[in-house]
Amino acid sequence: MLDGAEFGRLFETFERCAFRLETLSVYDVEEERAEYEAFLAGEPMPPEWADNPWVRTMTDRGKSVSRVHVLHSPLTDYLRYELSAYPGNITAGESIGIIDLAEQAVPGLPDHDFWLFDDAEVYRMYYTEGGKFVGAEKLAPERLADYQGYRNIAQEHAVPFSEYWDQRS
Repeated sequence: MLDGAEFGRLFETFERCAFRLETLSVYDVEEERAEYEAFLAGEPMPPEWADNPWVRTMTDRGKSVSRVHVLHSPLTDYLRYELSAYPGNITAGESIGIIDLAEQAVPGLPDHDFWLFDDAEVYRMYYTEGGKFVGAEKLAPERLADYQGYRNIAQEHAVPFSEYWDQRS
């Protein structure tokens, strides 16, 4: 199992594309706590919200970054916070889609997060019940086709983020 630092290095070494499936309604990220509290208090968000530098470090090198977030409305406070940051990720070049299970059923998707790198390696993400990252497990090559299929199902059913968000604003 890879810890956060080991897993983070994968974002420096993938060559072409990274895809994420997100499934949690809350992620407990220590580095986000102060910003999350400021968001809940209605305070302005930092400048990187306009153009996410982490995403930009990848897309400026010609790499593709995409995700589909599977959620169930109504949105939790955390999801309102996370989704409010997505326009800056999109400005930085990330492609984001949303599947709202309150609006459509999508059979065949896993109930856990994963990252798929270069269509060659898949990492299942593990979290505590409260959403704190525990680690990532590189899955066996035999599982790759399953996760490519999950990605394809997610992308086929996802609504573009801007379309989803505009309906809620």
